[in-house]
Amino acid sequence: MGSVNSRNLYFNPVLLAIFFVPIVLGDTARSAERDFRIEVLSPEMNELVSPDAELELLGDRYGLTEGPLWMDDSDGGFLLFTDLVSDVIYKWAPGQGTSVFLENAGYSGDDINNAGFQAMRGRMRVVLIGPNGLTLDPQGRPVWCAMPDRRVFRLESDGSRTIVAETFNGKRFSGPNDLVYRSDGILYFTDSIFGLRGAENNQQSPLRELPYNGVFMVTNGEAVLLEKDKELGGDPNGIALSPDERYLYVSADYNRVMRYELNDDGTLGAGVVFIDGETSDGMKVDQRGNLYTTAVWEGEVRVTSPEGKRLGVIYLPQIDDEPKVQICATNVAFGDADSKGLYITACEHVYRLQMKVPGVRPGND
Repeated sequence: MGSVNSRNLYFNPVLLAIFFVPIVLGDTARSAERDFRIEVLSPEMNELVSPDAELELLGDRYGLTEGPLWMDDSDGGFLLFTDLVSDVIYKWAPGQGTSVFLENAGYSGDDINNAGFQAMRGRMRVVLIGPNGLTLDPQGRPVWCAMPDRRVFRLESDGSRTIVAETFNGKRFSGPNDLVYRSDGILYFTDSIFGLRGAENNQQSPLRELPYNGVFMVTNGEAVLLEKDKELGGDPNGIALSPDERYLYVSADYNRVMRYELNDDGTLGAGVVFIDGETSDGMKVDQRGNLYTTAVWEGEVRVTSPEGKRLGVIYLPQIDDEPKVQICATNVAFGDADSKGLYITACEHVYRLQMKVPGVRPGND
């Protein structure tokens, strides 16, 4: 991630209105540095996705997308996803396109100089003040990581927001990142430093209260620390449960994925390094237990069997033109009525890929 001095960032709505004038350009071919393709590393991959499956573009020109979540409704369902730059949760519905589902979902304060962290998106230096991971609780209510607000929120049916997690031992979290519910109502989430300014330069924010990042669970309304970053081998990020809920997967420091046995009370049992030596961010599982991990900067979705065997890789397209377009892979989710649609958040883009095997969906399986 790149960085920029926050004091040089000044957001003036009048200037934005003057200088950001819509300009209509003629159709211009974009040079492909890499075409979309599916790499089959094991015959089992052909059972998961057709080799000639087409990647469907649902939308582009987003800020930096994350947290995809499929929601069922009487009209066939829709996709929710977060935008870390625009500070909203978006809704995409078939035949309708994109609309705003929830405003100010990541940061509700008024001190942008001390919230969020600075990152690169294409050639642009941006401040990520939006929400991150998004899921459903067992009652079907959206729950998300408001990273710069340093809280986990739940959206109620009347539109109000309930704080699910904010502190541990009286100290504020630094930036909840991703989350998943067990069917008995226990919430697992990762806390990172990315809710606070300075994280991009490994600086210590004066607002930081917890001296470590970690994996937490929320049970009976209380947050419980399960593992610190030191024991994980790096900062925690993506998180997922196996279909039978026997194991918890956690990505650490963009360099490994840990797998922990889960005890009946929700605490962690023995942990092993499940994937090592490669970047991993968001993750989900299909109903066979295969783990789908995203590699942000590489723009890849990697599929690994429950036994740790790499089955294949989904390579997102890359464009080699200016202005630079950033197509990455931040997270995935399964959706549609049959749970066979693989939705991929990809920074400026959101994609859908038809799979053969259904995935595990929150509140659905």
